[in-house]
Amino acid sequence: MELFTKIDIPESNFKIDYNSKIAFIGSCFAENISGKFAERKFHTLINPLGIIYNPLSIENMMEKIEDDTGKPYSEKDVFFDGESWSSWDAHGSLSVKGNKDDESARTECVSMLNKAISESRHFLSHADAVFITLGTAYVYFLKETGIVVSNCHKQNAALFERRLITVEEAAEALTHTVESLRKIKSDIRIIFTVSPLRHLNDGAHGNNLSKSTLLLAIEKVKQKFAEVSYFPSYEIVMDELRDYRFYAEDMVHLSKTAEEYIFERMCAIYCTEATIANMKRIEKFMRTVNHRIIDSDSVKTKALAEQQIKKAKELEVLIPGLDLKEEQDYFQSLVLR
Repeated sequence: MELFTKIDIPESNFKIDYNSKIAFIGSCFAENISGKFAERKFHTLINPLGIIYNPLSIENMMEKIEDDTGKPYSEKDVFFDGESWSSWDAHGSLSVKGNKDDESARTECVSMLNKAISESRHFLSHADAVFITLGTAYVYFLKETGIVVSNCHKQNAALFERRLITVEEAAEALTHTVESLRKIKSDIRIIFTVSPLRHLNDGAHGNNLSKSTLLLAIEKVKQKFAEVSYFPSYEIVMDELRDYRFYAEDMVHLSKTAEEYIFERMCAIYCTEATIANMKRIEKFMRTVNHRIIDSDSVKTKALAEQQIKKAKELEVLIPGLDLKEEQDYFQSLVLR
């Protein structure tokens, strides 16, 4: 007896392995899933300007990354938020504390933004695939200039206009995003998905309108480009994981079990059996890396460290593209203590 609806996902015509470079852009759900790839030592780029929820903000960021001058941001593109110099395009982690007259802080903020963009362009120029997770079709605009705002930096709500964009606006933004990515690397694969996390501040109906707008826009874009596909994260949660036991305590975010299930479904589609087997080997190795060491100066700890350095080198030979230098350096530091 079938107790839930199993989502049928078409087989992918490309595969990810440890030689692959994979970018993840979008909502907090993108960060959660990308973290699982990063933990297993895949080569990843994750949200260079921080979490981005809507199609217009993603379009804006990709236009900046496409800019091959290396310096798409200047002093006029940042503002003083009361404590720091910040950008409407970026997360607070790219803000720089200072005062309104602190030109060095302002310059440092611009430099950080340009560095993030430049490093992203370099990564994407060699990337095999980019996963773009859309969270909402509600967008904030700065009233004074009409520009799209990705992060409000806790500024006065009166500064912004917030509205639900149309399917056509969303599709146009996603089309421009695909075109920007293709200019950076012509054969890059682009996988759109919609975050299953509900934005209940919009109300249940408003959330459904928002998610529907995103789904319809993605379908329009998918029909235009052969290299664009869709992964049904939203549908997996709505149909396969509809029980509240798959949610965190706030009943909005997903539980670790649900995130792991979606990750496994993703791996089944985009990874070969050999890659999945290699991931299991890495998971076992990383459990030792993350094991809490009580006495780092003991003879047993040094012996374990030497054993793990040897194991890391064996894994790098076994798995083409795997890089465990960071872990080897860590264990080497234990040996030398």
